Amino acid sequence: MFGNICKILYLYSLKLANIVMLSTSENKSQSCFFSTLEDQLSPKHSLFKLANLIDWQLFEDSFKQFYSKHIGRPSKPIRLMCGLLILKHVRNVSDESVVEQWSENAYYQYFCGGIYFTPSVPCNSTELVHFRKRIGEEGIELILQESIRVCQKSNKEDKNTTTAFIDSTVQEKNITFPTDAKLLKKVIKKCLEINKKESLPIRQTYTYTLKQLFLDQRFRNHPKNCHKAKRADKKLKTIAGRLVRELERNLGSNSVYQSFLDLCNRVLSQTRKSKDKFYSLHEPNTECIGKGKEHKKYEFGNKVSVIRTASGVIIGALSFRKEYDGHTVCKALEQVKRLIGKYPKLLAGDRGYRGIKEYQTTKIVIPSVPLKRDSRYQKEKERKLFRSRAAIEPTIGHLKTDHRLNRNFYKGLFGDAINIMLAAAAYNFKRAMNALWCYIFSCFFTPNNSLKKEQLNYLATK
Repeated sequence: MFGNICKILYLYSLKLANIVMLSTSENKSQSCFFSTLEDQLSPKHSLFKLANLIDWQLFEDSFKQFYSKHIGRPSKPIRLMCGLLILKHVRNVSDESVVEQWSENAYYQYFCGGIYFTPSVPCNSTELVHFRKRIGEEGIELILQESIRVCQKSNKEDKNTTTAFIDSTVQEKNITFPTDAKLLKKVIKKCLEINKKESLPIRQTYTYTLKQLFLDQRFRNHPKNCHKAKRADKKLKTIAGRLVRELERNLGSNSVYQSFLDLCNRVLSQTRKSKDKFYSLHEPNTECIGKGKEHKKYEFGNKVSVIRTASGVIIGALSFRKEYDGHTVCKALEQVKRLIGKYPKLLAGDRGYRGIKEYQTTKIVIPSVPLKRDSRYQKEKERKLFRSRAAIEPTIGHLKTDHRLNRNFYKGLFGDAINIMLAAAAYNFKRAMNALWCYIFSCFFTPNNSLKKEQLNYLATK
């Protein structure tokens, strides 16, 4: 009996030892120990070549000031965090997904500075949130500036920035379509949560009443239900006001929830014709913008401005609130000056930019009726210019569908500012990747398998 027990314990210990030995043997295998990712991966891959074009040392030197030398736990490498941030918008994935895909994709790991393949996640997804807040808008703008430099290095035509085109669009926030009923429901729900969390006395929770009111609000467009839905809306607003006032009495004047209670009072007091409305409780800075679209009459978010060169590089991406398009030109051109070091000579926009014809050394033109004294050549030249300006529309479409501009998941005014710049940087990086791939394709698939002299010299330097 005793011998059998010893035998079982011995086998169990061997089993545990085998598990450890397998993990250590995999890590110490010859192929993994002596062969790096640079040796294993294809140098023709677009991510591989893009990783060698980006000046990572620029990010290291610029962002190291945000870290302490002697206090705190060791941080993640700056190249890793910048690489994950770029990959997130290039591949149009979330923070959680890009961290998970990093552990599965060897090219992602090489792009972020990895030497050997690591099958585990590099960091928690929340580290990206802290990193974005740490480097701020200036750091994100530096990433956009580097993307412009990479595009100009990979394609000679992109160095021409004398002519640029400008347009604006709406960056929608991650909120539901706002209605009075939805806002009142959220106010009631939040007030009940605060009462429960703080263990405050409450005269009535309105559980049964609210359930019946929610049922009455359905199918409000039906002729038989519209009056019942309006009565339910009025009753819901009364209940929300009671809960907010009772919460104010129980919490006092200097509570931690005072800003939320002020927001609730603003929501309860606003009417259809009120100015500066609130459309969301968790995103109070959301604006209602109408761009005249037939399929989407109103959009809820903020306005952004995009400046694109004639060759296709985005050299300006800036966030605004609800300004008229003509009032955004000056700030947008100042950002272009910071990014590329000079103003474009000619900036073409649509008729929404009327009112300003020149800023610094930039001439701003919009479509107009040609003058009688204009020659045929001048008319044709102007027509081609504004036909070229229309190319910025699909660029904005790619920003929205491919690089996370369609819905902004970042919070607050800071999130509005960085999302457009990260989307523009991702667009430029993706464009550089496509340019590199097209160059490789033209090199190795030319007629008669012949390479040009300049192509051979380029490959020899790489």
